Parts: sequence; structure tokens; C-alpha cells
Amino acid sequence: MQTRYFEDFTVGERIPTYSRTITEGEIAQFCSFVGYHVPLFIDEEYARKTPYGGRIAPSSLIMSVSTGMTESLFRYNMVALVAVERGRFHRPLKPGDTIRTEVLVIDKKDSRQADRGIVTFRDQVFNQREEMIFEIDKIALIKRRPEPGAG
Repeated sequence: MQTRYFEDFTVGERIPTYSRTITEGEIAQFCSFVGYHVPLFIDEEYARKTPYGGRIAPSSLIMSVSTGMTESLFRYNMVALVAVERGRFHRPLKPGDTIRTEVLVIDKKDSRQADRGIVTFRDQVFNQREEMIFEIDKIALIKRRPEPGAG
């Protein structure tokens, strides 16, 4: 993916990301880093007795990894993330699952400042079985393409 300006996004467009497998070690490291001590995330014996049949990843890990997958779209041109809305978890993410994110451009409008615009994206995260596990809308201020010779 290449970094884009406001003008480069088209409403209705779907932009795929790469895929990556989430390991048990990554889930454990994430839980340790943020201080999660929820047995469902860190205790396999406990988690086996739940409807999930084993450990699952915390929702914040899914959101964080998905955001990382999309960063190259905005690497140099995001001014600010204005809001996140309508986050919804559809299925659990288990160790060993491979996920990818598709970014759907759902709205685009001018902002009060001429050098940027507002784009609403819907990030949809799918597992290796093409099941949607998570989706969220993100509203961002994105730089406009500079005028030739502007400096």
C-alpha cells in the first residue's frame, strides 16, 4: 500500500492489507504489556472450559494489529484521528488465526481547513476462513495533495 492524500480516496473503494498470523506468544506479550490478567486470555486450562474452548485474544489486540495493518495508507498524511465509532466484535480471534484487514471508504468531505479533508473508513478484519471477526469506523483528517510549487 502506498501513502495516500485526501484526493486519492474514493467512496465505495475497498483497500486490502497484508495478512498475518497471531501467535500464542504475541497474545501473551500483549497481555503482559497492557496488564491484562483475564484468565480467558492467559490461562489455557481455564479457557478450555469456556464456550471458546481455549484462549482468545483481547479485543484491544485485534484493534491494535488491524490499525497497524492500515498505517501505510496514512503514514505521512494523517493529521489526526477524529473519532472511532460502531466497533463490533463478531467472532473471537484464537492463537494461530491469520487475519487481514479490508478498508472500505464510506464517506469523504471537505473540512474547514483547505489543506485537509475528512474521510470515514470502515476497517473490517477477516480470519483465514473469510469470517469477519471485527469492524470499526474511523474518522480521520487527511492532508490534501500540495499544490505544485507549494512548499
